[in-house]
Amino acid sequence: MAKHGKKHLNNLKAAPKSPVSVEEAVKFVKEHAGAKFDETVDVYMRLGSSLAKGDTPVRGVVRLPHGSGKKVRVIVFAAGTAADQARDAGADEVGLDDLIAKVKGGWTDFDVAIATTDAMKSVRSVARVLGPRGLMPNPKTGTVTDDPATAVKESKAGKVDFRMDKTGNVCVVAGKRSFEAAKLVENINAVVAAVKSARPATVKGTFIKSLTVATTMGAPVPVIPAAETAL
Repeated sequence: MAKHGKKHLNNLKAAPKSPVSVEEAVKFVKEHAGAKFDETVDVYMRLGSSLAKGDTPVRGVVRLPHGSGKKVRVIVFAAGTAADQARDAGADEVGLDDLIAKVKGGWTDFDVAIATTDAMKSVRSVARVLGPRGLMPNPKTGTVTDDPATAVKESKAGKVDFRMDKTGNVCVVAGKRSFEAAKLVENINAVVAAVKSARPATVKGTFIKSLTVATTMGAPVPVIPAAETAL
């Protein structure tokens, strides 16, 4: 097991052990850097135990009010006019057969994959590559669309997809540690609201069992809303 530095150990000791407000959590992560670079702030949620069985998928989209602070690499599977519109909107890679061949070869150096409705028939051939990485275009997240230009702009402006993993956990980026505290608070609240709105109708009891905020290399901070407002 790798040894942690003195700063990290001190941050762990200083971190609240009982849940605090979102505002207090943000104050802590901003004052206790885990690294010299501008760390990403993530929101971790543990969902109800019944969801961990994987038979009730939880996924959706959150539009962060202040963006993610991350340079988002977007590719678009499209041809013709739609492809031209995607390029004009700032997509990093655009194509169809050539782009599919590149992905089949193992290339996944991007954060979001968008496809037009017509292109999906061909894109399904790379589902085994994109699916396990959470990159497969999906109508539910707005990444299968006949308006790829808008989808590209939204993705680059702060639209973030989230998806529960096989153990019932969800991790969503909420910004950078350098963001103003108020902006981080708003982003975190937007993340929690979006995950709550993705709650399956069949799920009973507590939906979000625990909520934690942490930077890339910082100490985790438990947050109150999981217990009080996420039922």
